[in-house]
Amino acid sequence: MNKIIAVVGMCGSGKSVVCDWLEKEGYQKVYFGGVIYREMEKQNIEITPDSQKEFRENLRKEHGMGVVAKILLPEIEDLSKKGNVVLDGLYSWDEYKILKERFPDNLFMVCIFADKEIRYERIANRKDRPFSKEDAIKRDIAEIENSAKGGPIAFADYYIDNNGTMKTYEKRFYKILEKINER
Repeated sequence: MNKIIAVVGMCGSGKSVVCDWLEKEGYQKVYFGGVIYREMEKQNIEITPDSQKEFRENLRKEHGMGVVAKILLPEIEDLSKKGNVVLDGLYSWDEYKILKERFPDNLFMVCIFADKEIRYERIANRKDRPFSKEDAIKRDIAEIENSAKGGPIAFADYYIDNNGTMKTYEKRFYKILEKINER
């Protein structure tokens, strides 16, 4: 049975790194945030931290907290028939429930965590979509309060501490991947 790994965590924790590793292992990536960006581009909305937050929250108010999973479900179903899939950035508890109902035996959540100051420094220095510390704090709060992000983080199957070296991070990741592959 093909595996679906949802990588969850706060911004700057290192989710994209794990998703890149999984892609190198042959997993096909589905980027949840891409739905927001595509819809914003269709509507000619400038992409800024504030506009992303507003758009994301309005989309969920209008269509429910599981809207992104509902939009992506056909793509995830199709890809999972062909091979393993990594979900980059599942946000809400409702998204998790939708996916778990559809994929009860082959969906695994891996949570990446790191101290806030480490995350904020990473976010400020990243090439794509850098945020100031203030914007990162606002995003954290908005994601917790308005996107129900805490549920998937709290209920993850596996956790990876990303406060140390890349080598330690990678080693822990591959141990978890081995466990998932055994299931």
